[in-house]
Amino acid sequence: MSARWHTVPIPLPGSGESETFVVGDLELLLCNAGGEALVIDDTCPHAFQSLRGGRIEGTVIECPLHGGSLDLRSGEAVSLPIRRPTHCYPVRQRGDALEVSLSD
Repeated sequence: MSARWHTVPIPLPGSGESETFVVGDLELLLCNAGGEALVIDDTCPHAFQSLRGGRIEGTVIECPLHGGSLDLRSGEAVSLPIRRPTHCYPVRQRGDALEVSLSD
């Protein structure tokens, strides 16, 4: 598989905040973890709801629906009721824009 870089069509939200965006068929969540841009699937693997608005502490996001949490760097479940991981995507800065890498 080769990586394809796509421009993130939104600015980095404020520290500790997140915002959704779409690339192709994927609904993604851009998170600001203390100034670090991180991108994950915008779906809780437990409740299948958007993670937008979830509290971010360090590199962990809490689902706003039920309080389970995920690591934004690895996608691994950190606390119940989330048991399954989510997908994380590499992010890079290119000039003034952020780019996210999606595999073919």
